[in-house]
Amino acid sequence: MRLGLLPATMLAACLTASAFAADLPSRAPAIVYAPVFTWTGLYVGLNAGVGWSDSGGVIVTGPTSASSGSLGGGGGDGQFVGGGQIGYNWQSGAVVYGIETDIQYVDTGGDVAWGPYTWWAGRGGGDGAYFGTVRVRLGYAIDRTLIYMTGGLAYGGLNTNPLTGNATSNAGWTIGGGVEYAFTNNWTIKVEGLYVDIGAGRRTQSFVNPAGGALPAGTYTATTSGSGSAGLLRVGVNYKF
Repeated sequence: MRLGLLPATMLAACLTASAFAADLPSRAPAIVYAPVFTWTGLYVGLNAGVGWSDSGGVIVTGPTSASSGSLGGGGGDGQFVGGGQIGYNWQSGAVVYGIETDIQYVDTGGDVAWGPYTWWAGRGGGDGAYFGTVRVRLGYAIDRTLIYMTGGLAYGGLNTNPLTGNATSNAGWTIGGGVEYAFTNNWTIKVEGLYVDIGAGRRTQSFVNPAGGALPAGTYTATTSGSGSAGLLRVGVNYKF
């Protein structure tokens, strides 16, 4: 008789399990994964920092050693640098590559103090400078942190040549690197260092001082002491579309 009860007991257990299973949710809730951040896309931003360059002074060579002199002017250390940038990134795995262009204003620190060489005074000065770059960027992304190198074309120069007052511009090259961090999906912050060589070189202008002045008569030659190269460190923010 006990063997006869076994099928009935198994049937009851199966019916109980089926009823319990019917009370369970029909399916488990879907797992939602956060989207993976990507550096790919267009971005625009602003930056500001400091620059270090050759002195913007002028060396004057006169007909005698007593009439020669070295004059202070714009340039040197701790110049303010600020501007904006626009670029586009592509990402393949952890490798990020792209192109960026920017335009910068440089406060070169004031006009040349001409002293006794009054015939050059008021010819323009070097109280402002600009430069721009068109660069490629190549970096390695660790999620939201991007470590990169950059380099390419640089152009620009003093707004006015302190010797003549004429506008001037030159082309050269730039190289550097930086670290960028995306603190949201659209906003990033970066610290970047660049070396810029615009290739302007030293400029020379001559003037013949007639007799009867405070300085001896003769030809005076003024040469700017800067070479058109600079280093800069800047902080920037970008908005990524």
